[in-house]
Amino acid sequence: MVSIKQRGGSEVSFDALYHNHHSWLRRWLSAKLGCSHTAADLAHDTYLRILARGTTPEPDQSRRFLTQIAKGLMVDHYRRRRIETTYLETLSHLPEPMAPSPEEQALTIEALVEIDALLHGLPDKPRRAFLMCRLDGLSYPEIANSLGVSVSSVEKYIAKALLVCHQAVHEPQP
Repeated sequence: MVSIKQRGGSEVSFDALYHNHHSWLRRWLSAKLGCSHTAADLAHDTYLRILARGTTPEPDQSRRFLTQIAKGLMVDHYRRRRIETTYLETLSHLPEPMAPSPEEQALTIEALVEIDALLHGLPDKPRRAFLMCRLDGLSYPEIANSLGVSVSSVEKYIAKALLVCHQAVHEPQP
């Protein structure tokens, strides 16, 4: 039996949390997603997150706690699926000899998902400014005009985005 600390400090059985709510969580996710296999995966990931955190909710908050974690995982799932679909659609326009191998595709999708998560960690204007600069090739004055801010604000936004990218590459992740 696995026991981990509750938020309030008392011990609660992880096994009891799993036993009491796993079936309910899978049904809830299946109804939201329309796919029992994906629901099973996300239910599993929900409990893994709880184990990684090392805390369980108070018994009267269990379903709310599980729902909150599962909703975040659903957002991640849909974001990943959107990225993967867009990437594969883009690849479909390449001549067959130029298409990357399945392994390269999987690695690229993982990198794109990580970049997306990194950029979504930024506030809206720095993220938009960075994307306008790097993807659209807009100048700082053009970005400033589009966002309705000063050029110095755009400089700060780009610097912030670059700092986050630098930290992601050069600093160890927890």
